[in-house]
Amino acid sequence: MPEHTFRLNGERVTVDIADDVRLLWVLRDVLGVTGPKYGCGINVCKACTSHLNGRAVNPCAIPVGDLDPTDEVTTIEGLPATVGAALHPMQQAWLDLDVAQCGYCQPGQIMAAVAVVRRAAEEGREITDTDLDGIRNICRCGTYVRIREAIKAGAARM
Repeated sequence: MPEHTFRLNGERVTVDIADDVRLLWVLRDVLGVTGPKYGCGINVCKACTSHLNGRAVNPCAIPVGDLDPTDEVTTIEGLPATVGAALHPMQQAWLDLDVAQCGYCQPGQIMAAVAVVRRAAEEGREITDTDLDGIRNICRCGTYVRIREAIKAGAARM
């Protein structure tokens, strides 16, 4: 088997696995990182949303062979470290606004939200309803109103 090295939540990791194994399975089954959830496996539900080099991606759609040793994968477990706190401001907003119902999709929702807020900040602007409309993560419980409010609250703290 080929070896694949990349950074995961700030730590260098190496896995010995076939090139075509999807990153989601490497994270969950090989490395024991369970924050990114398996929902559909075909890049539709986005329950597995994580960051690759600071951008939102869906690990279920990325073969591990596509990663380079300099690539940084951040999952919900590593998100607080990006701000040097126990919780990221977006995670705290989720708690403050009691967003989660079943909670299954929430790690992916939070990771997508952080990426959208960061992108808007890089562009020198506040998040808009159009930005929020562009988040396509599925919530089977339908907590979209609370999700949108939490994103706005989290953005104000970021």
